[in-house]
Amino acid sequence: MGLFDKLAGWLGLKKEVNVLCLGLDNSGKTTIINRLKPSNAQAQDIVPTIGFSIEKFKTSSLSFTVFDMSGQGRYRNLWEHYYKEGQAIIFVIDSVDKLRMVVAKEELDTLLNHPDIKHRRIPILFFANKMDVRDALSSVKVSQLLCLANIKDKPWHICATDALKGEGLPEGVDWLQDQIKTMRT
Repeated sequence: MGLFDKLAGWLGLKKEVNVLCLGLDNSGKTTIINRLKPSNAQAQDIVPTIGFSIEKFKTSSLSFTVFDMSGQGRYRNLWEHYYKEGQAIIFVIDSVDKLRMVVAKEELDTLLNHPDIKHRRIPILFFANKMDVRDALSSVKVSQLLCLANIKDKPWHICATDALKGEGLPEGVDWLQDQIKTMRT
């Protein structure tokens, strides 16, 4: 942590970062973002995202603006319009939905090969969500099915999560925060 980061933290100045939250519908993107907000700002009822929504949350040194993008098939083509503005990506996977793991991989491959992403060293945080459900795939298995080891030109990390309880989320956000700080120094 640099002197400026420490000073900014002491003075209450926070660096702002734009994060895209992507993944198939019903993977838990909105629930995860909701859990990252302060408890007094969390919504009680979560409904499927239509198009996208913008949410904000803060950590000790960063202020996150998160673009929660709908994962429904008819809205996925909207994702690419936000790639240029994104400084990090959170990609959420439903670890229980084994049948659509292939679709998640196709969407990830499309994302990684898009001209606005391909040549950027943008950090990608993967949340293997719904680990509380019986028969959920482990984060290691999800990583294998998505061929994450083939991502050589971008920092990435995968966390096993239970968005309903918030388990695994702090670890992921800490990793993402560290990556963003590293990119800015």
